Amino acid sequence: MFAVVLDASDFFIIGFIAIIAASSLSVYLKPRDSSRLSRVEAKLDLLLKHAGLTFDPKAGVPAGVMEALERGNKIEAIKLYREATGVGLAEAKVFVEDLPARPKS
Repeated sequence: MFAVVLDASDFFIIGFIAIIAASSLSVYLKPRDSSRLSRVEAKLDLLLKHAGLTFDPKAGVPAGVMEALERGNKIEAIKLYREATGVGLAEAKVFVEDLPARPKS
């Protein structure tokens, strides 16, 4: 009923879109990176322990951020972190959400 005719430029565009899609998916297909990061963190922990050093991830947190988190006010903590550091909303959100998950050393 309908005849579709594709010329060379159409195939080029389709191929280009397929290449872009495949390359963007490769970001999600790298599980070895997380295992590599875990190994590096374990080695760093061993080096710190061997040197007799302790690492407190909450030591560099601006004043008020931890208090806001302890009160359960994550939005206020993000706002305070942004004001103190000048980072964007996404970066501040990731930082504040990662704080409670960080181990106490």
